[in-house]
Formats: sequence, C-alpha cells, structure tokens
Amino acid sequence: MSASAARSAELRLVVLGRTGAGKRSAVSSILGLEEAPRGAEEGVRPECIKHRGEAAGRRVAVVSSPAWFGPGCDPEERRRHISSFIALSSPGPHVFLLCVPVNQPAEGEAEALSVLKKLFGPPAVEANTIVLFTHTEELEEEEQMEDYLSTWRKDLRELVQACGGRYHTLEPRGGAAEEAKAVEELLEKVEQAVRASGEQHCSGALCREAEARVRERQVQLVRQRRGGGGDPVSPADPQPEGDVTEEEMEAVREEAERSAGDLNVDVDGLFPRSASAAAAPSFLWGLWGKLSGWISWLPRMMRVEALLGALVSLFVGGPLGGAMGATVGSVATEVGRRRTKKTS
Repeated sequence: MSASAARSAELRLVVLGRTGAGKRSAVSSILGLEEAPRGAEEGVRPECIKHRGEAAGRRVAVVSSPAWFGPGCDPEERRRHISSFIALSSPGPHVFLLCVPVNQPAEGEAEALSVLKKLFGPPAVEANTIVLFTHTEELEEEEQMEDYLSTWRKDLRELVQACGGRYHTLEPRGGAAEEAKAVEELLEKVEQAVRASGEQHCSGALCREAEARVRERQVQLVRQRRGGGGDPVSPADPQPEGDVTEEEMEAVREEAERSAGDLNVDVDGLFPRSASAAAAPSFLWGLWGKLSGWISWLPRMMRVEALLGALVSLFVGGPLGGAMGATVGSVATEVGRRRTKKTS
C-alpha cells in the first residue's frame, strides 16, 4: 500500500473543546495512551498535538487542538491553532469530536460549531461532528444521558441537534471492557458519519491550501536532508516533487505538517464580535446558564427546589434575597421529600 493510500485508509479525528473539557482524556481513551500527569504542561505554550495508532482495529490519527473559541482568546492564537489543526489533519479531517462537559453551561461550543461551518461548510457540523460528553461522573448513577439532556439541559440538547443528533461518551461506569466497547462504538459512529456524508473527508479552500503547503514543505525538507538547499517550489509547477520519491516525502510528512505555517484564516470574519460585546447583552443569560449548570450537579429530587431558591436570591438580590432564597429552597426541598416518601 502506498503512503497516500495509507493516509486515505486512516481515520483522521480532530478533538476540540474548551480548556478543561477533557480533550486529553478523550485522546488517551481512543488510543489507549497513558495520560500525562496533571501539571506536566504548566508553563508550556499550548500546541496542537497529533497521535497515530490503532483503535478498535482501525488505523486512526487523532489531532487535539487547544481552545480557540470562547471569550478571551487572542486573535493570533486563534489563527495559529486553527491553521495547525487543519495542517495536522491534512488533506482533511473525517470527523470533529467536540468535547463538552456535562457539568457546566455550554459557553462557546455553539460558536465553535458556527466557525466550523464557515471553515468547511455546513456539512462539517451537520454530518461530520460528534458531541463527546465528558465529566459524566457528575450524573446520578441511574441517570441516562438522554433523559438528562431532555429534562435539564436544553443548551446541550441543541448542540446535539445541530450535529445531526450524534453524541457519545468515553466514560462508561464499568471497567476496562466497557471502556473498550465505548471506543469501538465511537469509531462505528465515526464511520457511519463518514458514509452518510458521502464525502471522503471534510474539504474546502483551507484544506487544499494546507495540503499544498504541506507538500511544498515536504519537498523542501527532503532536499535539505539531501544537501540540496530546499529552495521554494512554485505552486504552479504540476510536479513540484521532481525527483523526490514518495517514500522520502512520507518520511518528512509529520514534520512538514507541523511547520506548514499559518493559513489564510480570516479570524475577524470568523469572530466578528469582541468578547466584551458578545458578553454584554447576555449578562443575565450568563448567570442563568451558570446557575442551571450548577443545579444539574444536584440529585434529581433537589434540582427544582434548589433552582427555585436560587432564582429568588438572584432576582431579589442582597442579604434579603439570599435569606429568602435559602428559605424557599429549604421549604421546597422538604415538601419534595415528603411527597416522594408518601408516594413510595
């Protein structure tokens, strides 16, 4: 099998998510890697990372990108991270895995989906993105994800709907056998998504630009290793490789992907509003999102009662609001307990 054919037979997954969303754990689960200890990356500039291996009998390449969406991201960092994950998944990713913590409000994930649509077209989200829920240990032991989404988390449910109803978790409550089954089921969903999309992989102008830059860089690296200098190659040349062999090109492929350089990413067009402008009109909605996320951690019986108390505290305000909220929550919780006991 040629190197290009091997790449086409390899599933390329791009793992996205905010900081702390569990991307590293997801990559480790898929490829069976040992996780780096906490704090090992402190003080290191965040970079996109690519791993290759086998998962459930399939050849996979998993690219993990640092967070580039949400408030507070530097425009140049955004450009660098987006350019990097596109180059590392060249000639194009098969599927995006969007890591979303179930124990927090969905802040920025919808923006990430919007950016993916602009970069690769609507099918990249509607057909080639899977929501990968993380931190699922926060759910009650008997609580099913589908019930949790439909009952408590409209924000997460809308993310799933935008992605064609596809979601998964790699955090089963069983042991190693259940974890292996979860990985196999994820890869099956990936292959189903690729087949349903009707495309070999995600494509677009940026993917073509990335592949052209990677191949140009491969030629430069091969010629440098030969001692030939590595002068720039004209993009108009139909065969810029010249006498460079496919084996030589493949030997420097990953280095070329890492050093392809920034692509022509229109960061201002992708993120037209500043962080402050985006946050200003949704102050109360932001409070509500954080509140509902916190409430979701509580046992089912207590969620509505605690929400009532928190709402009173939020809208009355001050010490009086806090006292009233605590009283309302306590009374409602006690009523709920008695009602549950009477029913049982």
